[in-house]
Amino acid sequence: MSNSLVTMSYIAATILFILSLSGLSHQETSRRGNYYGMLGMAIAIIATAMSSSVTAYGVLVVALLIGGSVGAKAAAKVEMTQMPELVAIMHSLVGMAAVLVGYANFIDDSQTLTGVEKTIHEVEIYIGVLIGAVTFSGSVIAFGKLSGKIDGKPLLLPARHWLNLALLVVTVLLGKWFLAQAEDGGGTFPLLLMTLLAFAFGVHMVMAIGGADMPVVVSMLNSYSGWAAAATGFMLSNDLLIVTGALVGSSGAILSYIMCRAMNRNFISVIAGGFGTGSAGAAAVVEGEVTPVSAEETAQILLAAKSIMIIPGYGMAVAQAQHTVYEITKLLREKGKTVRFGIHPVAGRMPGHMNVLLAEAKVPYDIVFEMEEINEDFPHVDVSMVIGANDIVNPSALTDPNSPIAGMPVLECWKGETTIAMKRSMASGYAGVGNPLFVMENTRMLFGDANETLQAVLGALRS
Repeated sequence: MSNSLVTMSYIAATILFILSLSGLSHQETSRRGNYYGMLGMAIAIIATAMSSSVTAYGVLVVALLIGGSVGAKAAAKVEMTQMPELVAIMHSLVGMAAVLVGYANFIDDSQTLTGVEKTIHEVEIYIGVLIGAVTFSGSVIAFGKLSGKIDGKPLLLPARHWLNLALLVVTVLLGKWFLAQAEDGGGTFPLLLMTLLAFAFGVHMVMAIGGADMPVVVSMLNSYSGWAAAATGFMLSNDLLIVTGALVGSSGAILSYIMCRAMNRNFISVIAGGFGTGSAGAAAVVEGEVTPVSAEETAQILLAAKSIMIIPGYGMAVAQAQHTVYEITKLLREKGKTVRFGIHPVAGRMPGHMNVLLAEAKVPYDIVFEMEEINEDFPHVDVSMVIGANDIVNPSALTDPNSPIAGMPVLECWKGETTIAMKRSMASGYAGVGNPLFVMENTRMLFGDANETLQAVLGALRS
């Protein structure tokens, strides 16, 4: 395939990737956005495989078969509740790819660059390996935290900020050393040392982030993986990788900003340490007694209501109760009830986690609303059902200035007539913060596994 045809194919793939991002920004068009992305990636792979720069077709075919098999198996096997950790581990692969490409370019003897061009290429290698190494180790730690293999509490080392600053200064000095040695054909030792420090920095950075900030971490690592891909594109002189990496990197950065705004936090405070680190002082102790309710009583409350708001949380994902939720929603709507869903931007373990689960259960898009769209409606809601959520419906975020989540926008369900909170126990949420909602007079606690309890509610509604 000629270079001009490859370039045209890359332009077409880029346009499809942009359309994919646009489609994924709305639930109604997300399926179409996925198709655009798949088509764009297929065009990119075929154009690259048929370009004049590719000669080792045997290796390429083997790599495609291995990668395709792993991807297909993961897509078929991984449950929706495991999507956050799957995304995290996929980010780690992008980071490691950037590291390996950087070293491959560094040891490539066929390079004939000289002068400024050679220096620029060496800077590209150094930055690409740096970003890739941080992305890899940080993503592995995020995978461990999301999957429960690593404790979600932040690991706060003494003088950790000074340690991060020292790592940054050493990285810059190593970069200067690397460029000086690379001019004479060396530079291996400073590059290896920087790689090890970057791995350590990625581990330290994510270990210091609390569990409640994991949605930001996932979007942040998504951004890092994009910039790692862009750096790889510069090393390989591949325009498509540069553009695609920049798209992923910038969209991930914007998403991180949205997540931080949804938690009333800034990006630096997330990197400095997660919720529950004690920086805001001692949160008020939640005092009072809860009012339990049975599945049968819950069904009667729902049947007596006209306006119902369902607020899903990670507990719904763990119990895989989204399909039962849909059946209840369908039955209540058939009985003339107004049923809507309120989604907090950081509900679950990754951005859009709840939206994906509800879409999988075929909940209509037009009854799913973001927090900003429905928060003012709660005074007119008869019943709010909180399914396995804690921090996103915590009134102390608005009333307790000492709370670790003080100032975080939350779904103000307590303003409705009745709130039914579904939890396994009275344990605190992912941020480790007690919730006064559970002891309010208009709150009823429905304890148990979300799916089993909702099945009982569904049976009571049908009978």
